[in-house]
Amino acid sequence: YAQAPVPAPNQSKPIVLSNAIIHVGNGQVINNGAIRFENGIIKQIGTQVEKNGADEVNLNGQHIYPGLILPATSLGLTEVGALRPTHDFEEAGDFNPNVRAISAYNVDSELTPTLRSNGILLAQIMPRGGWISGTSSVVELDGWSKEDAQHTVDNGLHINWIPMFFRGGFFSPSGNVNKNEKREEQLKIMSDFFTESLSYFEKGGTNPKNIKLEAMKGIFDGSKTLYIHTAFGREIIEAVQFAQKYQVKKIVIVGGEDCLPAADFMRENNIAILLSRVHRLPYRPEQDVWEPYQMAAKLKNKGVLAGLTYDENDNEPMGARNLVFLAGTSAAHGLDKESALATVTSNTAKILGIDTK
Repeated sequence: YAQAPVPAPNQSKPIVLSNAIIHVGNGQVINNGAIRFENGIIKQIGTQVEKNGADEVNLNGQHIYPGLILPATSLGLTEVGALRPTHDFEEAGDFNPNVRAISAYNVDSELTPTLRSNGILLAQIMPRGGWISGTSSVVELDGWSKEDAQHTVDNGLHINWIPMFFRGGFFSPSGNVNKNEKREEQLKIMSDFFTESLSYFEKGGTNPKNIKLEAMKGIFDGSKTLYIHTAFGREIIEAVQFAQKYQVKKIVIVGGEDCLPAADFMRENNIAILLSRVHRLPYRPEQDVWEPYQMAAKLKNKGVLAGLTYDENDNEPMGARNLVFLAGTSAAHGLDKESALATVTSNTAKILGIDTK
């Protein structure tokens, strides 16, 4: 407890940070740039900004970076991996679209300051588990209550695509690969639920309301993005085509550890990806050992919009402070530095639908 976070006072007059190297996050770098703040909001950025009436701080050539964005995380929904009572990220059952991550979000998590001190200022918190996990929200990591932390609420629905295969192994992707023998039956159940959900949406609902089907309406009217968690190229193509069949407006892939075989399909269908687990071994023995590090660069070269997220497991929030190092690894293996920065800033903002806020 070596820190005592205290709310900053309201900004009483404008502030200008001048003589800085500004990394905008969209690939642009402004040398000898300046930023003007008013009432806690950036009002101007460039080489020429209004300085009248402002306190000026000369940064003498120091660098300014935007805050980082951590998507697809259970931060604030879990605290200690070994203690089940601290796990609020998963509900029982296969279909839980009505579960809202924001309702369980803990702004007093001991993990949040470790992320904030490493430059992460926004996070997309999501539930996990089941086939349809629930809805995610984007929160600000300096919030003092759930209401204060809310940035964009309930704008994403997360589903875990039914896998074709199960892979053995614990700490690594190695192990036996076994076919999912129940997959056709499971896909039929998933299809029936989507059919019922679309019918409910087209009819305008029922009286009394069905809370699960009400929560599904957003992916059909475009107010929610459908985030599909899956790893392999064939599964990505199948999952996207499934969602398109049900007239889902916005689709994003999460994970995509072996997505390159589907990269052309994703570009042609304007499907973005939140790439998980850059720091890992390849999934298949014939792959280049460096391929996970090169994935972001290869997707960019294919024309696929990609952001980076951390691992998806019970200990993910504890390690998510290292998000910036995933971008650094990508910069060392094919991406230029500004494009790597974009994978944890502007690209992610576009994918989450918060780039205009």
